[in-house]
Amino acid sequence: MKKNKLLIFLAAAAPILLVALCYRHLPDTVPTSWRLDGEVVYSRKSALWLISGLSPFLAFLFFLLPRIDPRASNYRRFSRYYDSFVLLLELFLLVMVGIIVSEAFSPGKISVAHTVTVLLGLLFVFIGNLLPKIKSNFFLGIRTPWTLSDTTVWHKTHRLAGALFFVCGLLMMTLGFIFESQRVMMTLVLLLVLLSAAVPTAASCFWYRAQHPSQAARQARHRK
Repeated sequence: MKKNKLLIFLAAAAPILLVALCYRHLPDTVPTSWRLDGEVVYSRKSALWLISGLSPFLAFLFFLLPRIDPRASNYRRFSRYYDSFVLLLELFLLVMVGIIVSEAFSPGKISVAHTVTVLLGLLFVFIGNLLPKIKSNFFLGIRTPWTLSDTTVWHKTHRLAGALFFVCGLLMMTLGFIFESQRVMMTLVLLLVLLSAAVPTAASCFWYRAQHPSQAARQARHRK
């Protein structure tokens, strides 16, 4: 447990250290975003402090959440997976900062859109493995009124979401390798992200109504 916390701390500090080491040598403007048509948006290099500062901010936020959640005791039941998710997210942000720095020194050296798509796919695959292991809480997972109100609905929804995230992650990685058009690729990625969120949300409503038919009937009469 302590080892995981130490790794998270190091991963959270790494983007700021990277920027600090490279800052003097960076050009005055650096790429900070890439549009669907491939156009690169540049900002003053000072923006890198804000971007890299996101890592320690998120690390602190994820450290705080289990301590303020009314269902804090549930975090102990999946703490290893929770820490693994935070660590992977911090590493993902480190790679993003690394890509910005690399493109600032050597523009066009890598295909940013394709690289990010593959990395995002890997993140989704990991989240897909994580979701079925998450216990009911108010901050992490598919948190709808229906999953938070019924433990069975929570478990069913997260098993479905886990499978969807895993498959969508594999599809994202495939898109990153086979599509040359950034616009088409990123549009499909956006659709996969929406699908991963929309289907479990709708399913949680359906399963809750199936679990509580009398309550659903009362709500229907009330709307009338």
